[in-house]
Amino acid sequence: MPGDAPGRTDVQTMTSWSVPVVWEGTFDPVLLDSLYQAKNLTIAATVFAVGKYIRFLKKFLETMEQHFFTGFNVHVFVFTDQPNEVPKVKMASGRQRTVKTVPTLNRWQDISASRMLLVLTLIEEELRDYADFIFCLDVDSEFHGRWGTESLGDLVGVLHPGYYKSDRSGFPYERRPISKAYMAPEEGDFYYCGGAFGGNLQEVERFCQTCSINFWDDRIKGIEAAWQEESHLNRYMWINKPSKVLSPEYLWQDFLARNPEIHLIRFSGIVKNYAEIRPNV
Repeated sequence: MPGDAPGRTDVQTMTSWSVPVVWEGTFDPVLLDSLYQAKNLTIAATVFAVGKYIRFLKKFLETMEQHFFTGFNVHVFVFTDQPNEVPKVKMASGRQRTVKTVPTLNRWQDISASRMLLVLTLIEEELRDYADFIFCLDVDSEFHGRWGTESLGDLVGVLHPGYYKSDRSGFPYERRPISKAYMAPEEGDFYYCGGAFGGNLQEVERFCQTCSINFWDDRIKGIEAAWQEESHLNRYMWINKPSKVLSPEYLWQDFLARNPEIHLIRFSGIVKNYAEIRPNV
C-alpha cells in the first residue's frame, strides 16, 4: 500500500495512527545517528539460547557486533541453560555481554512463554538505572545490515514477513474468546512477529508484565494461545499501539523469496529443522 514518506511510494510508510513504518529509503542514518550520539544512550538486548538453540548463538553474536547499533553503548544479555557453551565473541569498546543461566525446559512453548517474565525481571532488577532502550531478539537469526537509531521508539513492533501483505482476515491471531490473546474478526492493524520487539524500558516493562499475566491466566484456564507469546504480543499491540513499526526488513525469513519492495534484509530467521532442534513439536 503506498505511503507518504520521502523516497518510497511502493510501501506503506505511515500507520493509521500516524507513526512511521520504517523501510530502507525512509530515513537518513547519518543524521539520526548524529542526533542520538549526543545522548550517550545504552541499548540493552536479550537473546535466549536454550537447548539445541545454543548452536545459533555464535553467528547471532558475531553478526550483531557488525550491524546492531554500531558505535553505541550496547549490553547484550544471553539467557542460556549452557553457560559454558557461550562463544567468546570479541566486542568493540562500549559494548558488553552478560550471561544469565536459566533452567532447561522440556517444551519449546514454555521456553517461549518464559521469556516475557525473564525480561520483565531483568528490567526491574538491573536495567532501570542505566539502559535507555531494550530489544528482545530470536537467537536463530542473523544480522545482514544496519539495525540502528531508526528503530528507536517507546514501543516498537516488527511486521511479520509472512503476513505484511495479507488482509486482516488472514492473520493467525488467537480466535478463541476464552483466551486473553483473543482478537475479534474486526480487530487488528498488522500481524507483528514475536521474534523481535522492543522500546524504552518503561513501555517494554509494561508490555512484558501484561503479557506474562495474560499468559498465566490462560494457563490456569487450561488453554494456550495459538502462537504463545506472539499471540499475546499481537493483542497487546492492538490495544497499545506501537510508537514505531519496523518493516519486515527487521526480521525476514530466509526460506521466503525476496520481494521487490525488500531493498535490504537487516535481520533474518535462518532455515532450520524444527523437529530436530525443539524438545517437542
